[in-house]
Amino acid sequence: MQEKQNFTVNPERINELAQLIQMRITNSVKQIDDINLETKLLSINAQAEAARAGEAGRAFGVVASSIVELSESTSGVAKGLIDDVQPVTRELLDISKRLSSDVRGQRLTDLALNNIELIDRNLYERTCDVRWWATDSSFVEACENTEDRAGTDFASKRMGVILNAYTVYFDLVLCDTAGRVLANGQPMSYSSAGKDVSNSHWFQESLKSVSGDHFGMESVHRSELTDMKRILVYSCAVRAGGEMNGKIIGVLGILFNWDSLAQTIVKRTAITKDEWKYTRAMIVDDNGRILADTDERIL
Repeated sequence: MQEKQNFTVNPERINELAQLIQMRITNSVKQIDDINLETKLLSINAQAEAARAGEAGRAFGVVASSIVELSESTSGVAKGLIDDVQPVTRELLDISKRLSSDVRGQRLTDLALNNIELIDRNLYERTCDVRWWATDSSFVEACENTEDRAGTDFASKRMGVILNAYTVYFDLVLCDTAGRVLANGQPMSYSSAGKDVSNSHWFQESLKSVSGDHFGMESVHRSELTDMKRILVYSCAVRAGGEMNGKIIGVLGILFNWDSLAQTIVKRTAITKDEWKYTRAMIVDDNGRILADTDERIL
C-alpha cells in the first residue's frame, strides 16, 4: 500500500519550488558546460596529436573533430533549455507572488471581519442590557423620588447585584434629568454619586430619545467615573412607570470594560506565531483613533 505523503499547499510553497527548479536547472546546465569545455579541450588536443601523426592519425582526427561538434551541439541544447525554462519559472514566480498576496489578503480580511463580528455581537447585547435595566422598578422609583435616600440606596444595591452577574461592566450609574449621579453599583470602588455628567454625550443622547427602544452611546474614552479607565458607555432613559413611552425621569448609564473585550479579541486573532512577528492587529474607529492594538499603542 502506497504511503500517503504530506504536502504543503500554499503560494509560498509554489514560489519555493519554482526557485528550486530554476536553481537546479541552472546548476545542471553549468555542469554540462563545464564537461563540454573539458571535452573540447581534449578533442582539440586529440586533433593536434592526430595531425602530428600524419596519415596514421587521420581517422582519429575526424573522430576528435566530430566530438567537438557534438560538444558544441550539447552546449546549444543546454543554452536552449535555459532559454525555455527561465520564462516559465519567472511566470511561476510571478503567479505565486500574486497568489500569495491575494490569498493572504483574503485570509486577513476574513480574520478582520470575524473580529468585527465578535465585537458587534457583544456590543449589541450591551444595547439590550441597558434598555432592559432602565425599566427596573428600583431605578424608576429612585428617579421619581430623587431625595429619598432609602430609594437611591436600594437602587445602588440592585445595580450591585446586576454587576455581580455581568462582570463585563466596571459600573452602572443612575442619573436624574439634570445629569447628577444619584447612585452607582460599585460605590466602594468608584465615588460617582453626586458627580455631574450632564455634558456627557451618552447622557445627552438618552435625554433626547423618543422611546424606551432608543439608547445613547459614547465611544471609547477615559472616564472619571472609572478612575480614568477606558470605557464604552451605553445609556437609556428611565421613564415614568417604566413605560416605553413614559416621561423621561432619569438616565441609566452602563460603563463597559472596553479593553477586556477588544484587547482580548485582537490578541487572539487566529494567525501563526511566525505571522505575529510581522503582524499588528488593531481596531480603528471612523476618525482614525486606535481603540485596540496588539502593540497597545492606543488612544
